[in-house]
Amino acid sequence: MDVKEREMLAEILFPDIKHDRDYYEKLYPERDLKDGAMVTRYGPSPTGSVHLGNLFSAFCDMVYARQSGGKFFLRIEDTDQKRAVDGGIENITGVLKGFNILPNEGYSYGGEYGPYLQSERTEIYQTYVKDLIIKGYAYPCFMTEEELAAIREEQEISKVKIGIYGHYAVDRDLSLEEIKEKLANGEEYVIRLKSPGNSKKEVEMVDCIKGKIKFPEYDMDVVLLKKDGTPTYHLAHVIDDHLMHTTHVIRGDEWVSSLPLHIQLFEILGFKRPEYAHIAPITIKDSETGTIRKLSKRKDLWAGAKYYEEEGIPIEALHLYLATITNTNFEEWYLNNQDKSIEDFTFSFDKQAIGGTSFDEAKLNNICKTYFSRKSGEEVYEETLKYTEKFDKEYHKLLVENKDLMIKFLSIEKDSSRPRKDISKYSDVKEEFSYAIDSIFKKENYSKYDGNKQYDVKLVTDYIDNYLDLDVSNDEWFSKIKDFARENGYASSPKDYKNNPEMYKGHVGDICEAIRVIVTGRDKSPDLFSIMKILGKEDIKKRIRLYDNYLNK
Repeated sequence: MDVKEREMLAEILFPDIKHDRDYYEKLYPERDLKDGAMVTRYGPSPTGSVHLGNLFSAFCDMVYARQSGGKFFLRIEDTDQKRAVDGGIENITGVLKGFNILPNEGYSYGGEYGPYLQSERTEIYQTYVKDLIIKGYAYPCFMTEEELAAIREEQEISKVKIGIYGHYAVDRDLSLEEIKEKLANGEEYVIRLKSPGNSKKEVEMVDCIKGKIKFPEYDMDVVLLKKDGTPTYHLAHVIDDHLMHTTHVIRGDEWVSSLPLHIQLFEILGFKRPEYAHIAPITIKDSETGTIRKLSKRKDLWAGAKYYEEEGIPIEALHLYLATITNTNFEEWYLNNQDKSIEDFTFSFDKQAIGGTSFDEAKLNNICKTYFSRKSGEEVYEETLKYTEKFDKEYHKLLVENKDLMIKFLSIEKDSSRPRKDISKYSDVKEEFSYAIDSIFKKENYSKYDGNKQYDVKLVTDYIDNYLDLDVSNDEWFSKIKDFARENGYASSPKDYKNNPEMYKGHVGDICEAIRVIVTGRDKSPDLFSIMKILGKEDIKKRIRLYDNYLNK
């Protein structure tokens, strides 16, 4: 077909297209950004629930755009309407907002480069495909599903590459008259790429993370527009990335295999190609098989976004964990920079893992504990209050009623050089500080203490009644309890007891342990003297009676 015939064909196939491609090039001008500013996009498909891998990808888009003074936008890629689920788009936008991964523009945010819903951009895609037909890079293909299935079966038997290319592309060189005849007969068609590629040639490109990648030139006649005129993902995202002026495509490395096609589409459409950065998937060692695999929303509870909200893992702490996956040097930086936030760190593609990134629950817990240790008692209280309002209304009510008391308990040891790391999530507060509220403490009735010791109630009562002074410093308190230990036949230090165990009933630590268990219901807790100061003598005595009843039940 010559140029004139291709122009006629384009008008026959797209009689209602109002604009040419120049119109859209002017409608979406270059962004006015400083040199080096990155424009990134998160382009999810509304075909399922959001998982940790999706959050990781969106997080990378956000931090690289933010630190470069660029733009991060949300584009909903809903070209696959058959797989779309009800509420899928709302789930995407809700999770991003809930996890504080906030685009500068995009679907539900607005912006000058919309619409940001691909199903609303069909005419744009068709305009560019019309131009490709005129230039000889696209054609209508009338092959039926049965014919396609037969070709695939033949290719599988022959053990050759699967797809439409070479002599398998039977409609590639139809004449204008043949096409008109098929259209007149009402035959359905798709628009395919007329690939100019030669698989014997090699293409090389540099990935921001993986470095140099080589692959054969693309030579498949893939579908560009489906029978209903809607685009395939491959076509739509290339046109959108061009018109929205995406500078860096950050995506999972499962898309590396699509690079040859995407690069070819950029070339034949005459677009400047963005930089590509393919991030390693989050993996896990399967407990059943021992093999390394990708995360699974079905097998791994932590893979789903809802898990983090329901468990009460702070959004900021999850961001910190995602940062450790994004750059291998982030964790050390974070631990050594207590006065800085994640915004102060400079992310770099060359510090991003090339292979799979293993999910490390212990590291996540450690980061969460470090996060909580740097928060004031009042901040932990307020954040826990918000969490319990949604997920534990009964405890929420108790927190409201005991605000001042809880803040005091949550503030214990916060001013020390090594603050305690009791909690890793909001749901831990109820568990770790259950001794703070009488009604919970009484209900537990020492069930949290799993030791088999029975402590001397008379000894503890004597200490509380006659020796405990809550108006002294912590050092003075400990000095006095050592005096009490000596007067009652206990060594004033574990070392003295170890050297001469036959001379003592025990050591001062045993007395402290007895008080701790009776007062808190557990053998490990924050600073004991601080707890006793908050409770006061009368409440301590009540707990001694409760423990006595527990022994004699």
